[in-house]
Amino acid sequence: MRCPTGISVLALCAGAMLLPTLGRAGEAPSVVVATVGSSAITKAQLDAAIGANLCSLETDAYNRKVQILNELMDKLLESQEATHRGIPVEELEKAEITEKAAPVAEADVNAAYENVKSRFPDKAEADLKRLIGEDFKRQHQQSRRNEFHRELRGRAGTRILLEPPRVAVREDGDPSKGPKDAPVHVLEFSDFQCPYCARVEPVVKRLGETYGDKMRLVFRNYPLPTHAQAPKAAEAAACAGDQGKFWEMHDRLFAHQDKLQVADLKATAVELGLDPQAFGECLDSGKHEGEWKSDQKDGDGYGVQATPWFFINGRCLSGAQPYENFVQVIDDELARVGESTQAKAR
Repeated sequence: MRCPTGISVLALCAGAMLLPTLGRAGEAPSVVVATVGSSAITKAQLDAAIGANLCSLETDAYNRKVQILNELMDKLLESQEATHRGIPVEELEKAEITEKAAPVAEADVNAAYENVKSRFPDKAEADLKRLIGEDFKRQHQQSRRNEFHRELRGRAGTRILLEPPRVAVREDGDPSKGPKDAPVHVLEFSDFQCPYCARVEPVVKRLGETYGDKMRLVFRNYPLPTHAQAPKAAEAAACAGDQGKFWEMHDRLFAHQDKLQVADLKATAVELGLDPQAFGECLDSGKHEGEWKSDQKDGDGYGVQATPWFFINGRCLSGAQPYENFVQVIDDELARVGESTQAKAR
């Protein structure tokens, strides 16, 4: 889930022109995609009209292609393994999937039945339990199928060479963690008042622990119009950064989103051991207002539509996604540059 901007697609700045890296490889922005009499519409004009949706649209299409590509690879791996063993693919699937899938426990069926029986008052108990058992069986077989395919991939070695869509983003000197030459750069657009941004922070921290110096995290502000306290909170974090405690303030703001009033922000600065007078003067003066406004403008140009919104080496990932979704993209990026994906034990 994510916090929406509340801004219509058509209102999302002409910064969509900053998305030339999206689209088919080798397809120039000046290529004509339609004609109206003697007039022409170029790809650049189409991209600008699509605006902020372009990043998500192209990423969704890429993910679907990868899904189909994985299915094709799995079929090829099964065929190769069956040939190696000298048996038909059907026998291989029976031996490795059907017979090795975890059995369905009667206790699980009974528990599931108790949870759903009120929704199916016209269904006989035996029939409903049979359907539940069949569903568990399919789940267990799919789990074993996935495990078997991972085994085959590990032995054969597989790589996806299809290039994902990317947006050319910049860090702009914002707060960061990790070396500048890290193979993976994670650019986060966030809002201190957004509940989904707070929800994803433990995931972001875990990623930093997992990948260590293989990952660089850059934090940029994108206060939403519906979050009146977010801009001042962004300034408070920057003021804390002036005293070397941006990340401490960052963590405290997300942990206490009910304390984002100016008086609360000043109290938090005291709790963090900051110079209260310097912090207060900084916050009251609006010294860092231009910074979050610059971040917000850049975010519009990059296609940010909600918070939290991430760019992993320029690849879009939006919302409070689970840890595994980030890992999938980061591991793929590391594999593309020949880095080990096992930075640390997870």
